[in-house]
Amino acid sequence: MVQANDGPIVLVGMMGAGKSTVGREYARRHGLEFIDCDHELEARTGVKIATIFEIEGEAGFRKRESQLVEELAARCDIVLGTGGGVVLNPDNRALLRGRGIVVYLNVPPRVLWERTRHDRSRPLLQVPNPRERIESLYRQRDPLYREVADIVVDGNRGSPSGMVRQLEAAIDKFRQKRNAHTECRPG
Repeated sequence: MVQANDGPIVLVGMMGAGKSTVGREYARRHGLEFIDCDHELEARTGVKIATIFEIEGEAGFRKRESQLVEELAARCDIVLGTGGGVVLNPDNRALLRGRGIVVYLNVPPRVLWERTRHDRSRPLLQVPNPRERIESLYRQRDPLYREVADIVVDGNRGSPSGMVRQLEAAIDKFRQKRNAHTECRPG
């Protein structure tokens, strides 16, 4: 169960890492609401992410994403699945570091490629060599994900339920370690 002082559980990672699948299941198991930033943005604007990219460009999309993340990260009763590029903005990284428990779902580029290669709804992969694009994005973003993460959960080809169990164990361990450092000791 979520602890009052935790803030949200925030999942970061590349497209195809499993943030929505794992986040939705973790939330279900713990009686929390799951919110996917991209889906929430689509619901609020009434258009697909690809359309926002087409009309406003990546900069316009990132601005909308930042505003939404700021609003949602203030809640403590949710699991928040962020977009893969949320960490590109230094303000977003600072915001995420200051709120909740941030978990990086780290999945190797070859697995990300397998999971996303038939998905035509991802604007950043609409390029001549999407596999190379995934590898390039991973090299760029991996250090940024690690910078904001309290926890790194490494995933590969395992099942979503296995990754949820890893996530649960990692969050429990993180909480125990954090609580051990914040307990008052008699002087």
